[in-house]
Amino acid sequence: MSSAAPRTAGQDRLWSVDEHLEDILTTVRPLEPIELQLLDAQGCVLVEDVTVPLSLPPFDNSSMDGYAVRVSDVAGASEEFPAVLAVVGDVAAGQADLLHVGPGQAARIMTGAPLPPGAETVVPVEWTDGGLGEGPAAGMRARAVAPEGAEGHVHVYRPAEARAHVRAKGSDVKSGDRALEAGTVLGPPQIALLAAIGRGTVRVRPRPRVVVMSTGSELVQPGEQLRSGQIYDSNSFALTAAARDAGAIAYRVGAVADDAETLRSTIEDQLVRADLLVTTGGVSVGAYDVVKEALSYVGDEDEPGSGVDFRKLAMQPGKPQGFGAIGPEHTPLLALPGNPVSSYVSFELFVRPAIRVLMGLDDVHRPRTRATLTTGKALTSPKGRRQFLRGTYADGSVTPVGGAGSHLVAALAHADALIVVPEDVESVEPGSEVEVVLLG
Repeated sequence: MSSAAPRTAGQDRLWSVDEHLEDILTTVRPLEPIELQLLDAQGCVLVEDVTVPLSLPPFDNSSMDGYAVRVSDVAGASEEFPAVLAVVGDVAAGQADLLHVGPGQAARIMTGAPLPPGAETVVPVEWTDGGLGEGPAAGMRARAVAPEGAEGHVHVYRPAEARAHVRAKGSDVKSGDRALEAGTVLGPPQIALLAAIGRGTVRVRPRPRVVVMSTGSELVQPGEQLRSGQIYDSNSFALTAAARDAGAIAYRVGAVADDAETLRSTIEDQLVRADLLVTTGGVSVGAYDVVKEALSYVGDEDEPGSGVDFRKLAMQPGKPQGFGAIGPEHTPLLALPGNPVSSYVSFELFVRPAIRVLMGLDDVHRPRTRATLTTGKALTSPKGRRQFLRGTYADGSVTPVGGAGSHLVAALAHADALIVVPEDVESVEPGSEVEVVLLG
């Protein structure tokens, strides 16, 4: 990363939440598609429709263990007057050479096995004596221990309609059908379908690689001993987990001390594995806000727009924000505040949508709804700032959790929604209808 003039345009005014978000979404672009093996494509987004090359199932097959027979041979069968048929052999799943079922004959057939020529229906083994001559059977004896079970005669105690217990060829999907549409996120059921139709690879946008790092000399890793003036680093854990929840492959970097050169070097080292960089802390106006110091002059002299722009947003929590592109590949970087609630709310509003854009998704935002505010007293909000309060949502109502403080991690852990108070509203009475961002 070479030195260039800082991007200062954003420092001259107060940005709205919507302006900052729009700048991010119009700058970040979806990742280029690649071909991946099926399991490597889990969580990725398809970039093209997938057409079925062969019908599923590819042949008529049995949905039961039983006997493949002709309909006329079992018509009128009952326990008093069973149909007695000659067993001509077994039809197992995966069997290629199929025997023929003629008049007065039956073939033992296993679940998933092809319906043999001549057979018209399948009689479940429970409707027969299993070829044992001992009345209704509960199941079949294994061929390995009773090879004679595939010979002799079987008594059938109930009639069966044509194609009963038969899965028809193409009853799932037919050759030429569209199996999956472009834009589909590949989860386990979608991967199962791709495998079932014979696709070994698929063309997708890869899951974005997101590197998360906290800054602050006061930060200590969980599990270590705290000394006076120190706190545990929770932000990097929260944001790494949030990035994974959004669909990214996320890497957490241990907290970086308040030293601009160390931070700049760490960021340079991480660029090789990052499609998006997220920092937390060091973006305000303090003497030790090193993210601002380290990145204000990071850019490329030959590439306009390279560098990081630090801004003040008309929101609470999360007023100080940074956004830009760094490194030779112009990797997007979002610099978030250091207070735990501020960083998490900022992630949900700005980073999560950026991750979803990188993935190639159309719907990048958390769902929103309207809810009735349930609280014992009116909520207050600073004029000119869009406030995001933590809350719990249920059955059309939302209840605030904790206060407005940006350090209240415990309250955040119990929240599943954000209550949105607009910039022009300074007080919200109990029972009022409010906008809610659903986090769960």
